[in-house]
Amino acid sequence: MSKTNLKEIEMKNRHRIAIVEDDLIIRDHFIKIVSGSDTLDLAGVAPNLAGAAELIKQRPDLFLLDIGLPDGSGLDFISVIKEGCDAKILIFTSFGDLETVVTALRAGADGYILKDSDTRNILDDIDATLAGGAPISASAAVYLLDRLRTDSVVGVVAEEDSGLTNREIELLELFAKGESYKDAAKTLGISPLTINNHAKSIYRKLAVNSRGEAVFEAVKTGQLKM
Repeated sequence: MSKTNLKEIEMKNRHRIAIVEDDLIIRDHFIKIVSGSDTLDLAGVAPNLAGAAELIKQRPDLFLLDIGLPDGSGLDFISVIKEGCDAKILIFTSFGDLETVVTALRAGADGYILKDSDTRNILDDIDATLAGGAPISASAAVYLLDRLRTDSVVGVVAEEDSGLTNREIELLELFAKGESYKDAAKTLGISPLTINNHAKSIYRKLAVNSRGEAVFEAVKTGQLKM
């Protein structure tokens, strides 16, 4: 295989990451994490939502998006990213309160991690998100579970309303473990196209827009046991 072909394969296996963070020290820290990876490239950085809007034009594979920005909330910008490109969205923040976690997932974020996570975990969470998973930092997961435990609808099976099939529930279980469409297809012994059709059906029935949100809704209604 020629050097040119090897380089093309390497480029296809790399992912471009956009970072939106107003704190210079934290921003530099995450730039170093991304730049030091063998599989990630930096698509660009922005200190605010205005700059983030420009990053959409770069068509990154994933946005590392802060919540508290000088000109608005990163949570409100999730829908703008979704409309502008196909990038995954991994919220990284210092806020771990349950309302923020839930709001982020409901808005369509693909994952939620805290800024003080160690470098290896951050890279693993980025990889999981790119692969179709929905990583949630352990600290944030505590708040999410508290919300589920205290929510009045926990334990109420809404299968009659959502109409989720056993196969769709199996797929949600795999998504919750971080499996991609391709991995799930192998696990279930069906084609990626069929997986895609099941995923679309799940989103429609649960009225959600992301895997993380789908998992959250299924757990909340008691259809998915974590």
